[in-house]
Amino acid sequence: MLPVIKAHAYGNDFLYVETADTGDRDLPALARALCARNTGIGADGLIVYRRTARGASMRLFNADGSYSEVSGNGVRGLGTVLLIVHRVEPADGQLVVETDAGVKGLTLLSREGARATFRAAMGHPADIREETLDVVGEPLRVVALRVGNPQCVCLEASLDEGRMRRLGAALEHHPAFPEGTNVEFAHVESSDRVNILIWERGVGPTLASGTGACASAVAAAAFGRAGRDVRVASPGGVQRVEWRDDGLFLTGWADLVFVGKWAG
Repeated sequence: MLPVIKAHAYGNDFLYVETADTGDRDLPALARALCARNTGIGADGLIVYRRTARGASMRLFNADGSYSEVSGNGVRGLGTVLLIVHRVEPADGQLVVETDAGVKGLTLLSREGARATFRAAMGHPADIREETLDVVGEPLRVVALRVGNPQCVCLEASLDEGRMRRLGAALEHHPAFPEGTNVEFAHVESSDRVNILIWERGVGPTLASGTGACASAVAAAAFGRAGRDVRVASPGGVQRVEWRDDGLFLTGWADLVFVGKWAG
């Protein structure tokens, strides 16, 4: 029986397993089995973590078993797991999560029941560029960048779920992105609000994405006349993204869903 914890942020859900409990398991295969919606527990990804003196270190596997560098919502979920399950009391309200995309600092803003709200320091965006790609026979202007992981943002006059599903699947594996990419379709509603639909690498459509919200905010500020402090609204809810001289900051909540054991 494998101990498993589930948490979600705005519907972007993750399963958490401590490194010591995984033994010699094949982690990509474990991610596929655990994350399967019908035959497993169901989640967008598996986070394998190890507790540290300042917080935790983590590795992320998408629902299809592929590797990912980081997840903004996954990091906040891990902070919530540390607080509620492991009863960690962060010094000065600060937790540190070590990821394959660098160290992410979490500032605890509030805690109520199974929910914790954090402001996460996500680092600086990189490799920001506009380019035109041929996507299923259609020329498409996109903003490509990295926010710890690869991102592709399409700035749109309006949002259409069918278009997101059709083009998102093609963009995820487009030759321009040899590692694959996360994809967001973003509409700048006002200078301080951006609405998005998300096609997540290794997952498909998802209700929210922390790094996707960050990427969309950067694209909207750089090329869509948005400000640098915006509310980013996805189907799962609204997160705040600040793009400052000292990096990107993502604010939102995460909920603990359950603590249990898996018989697989």
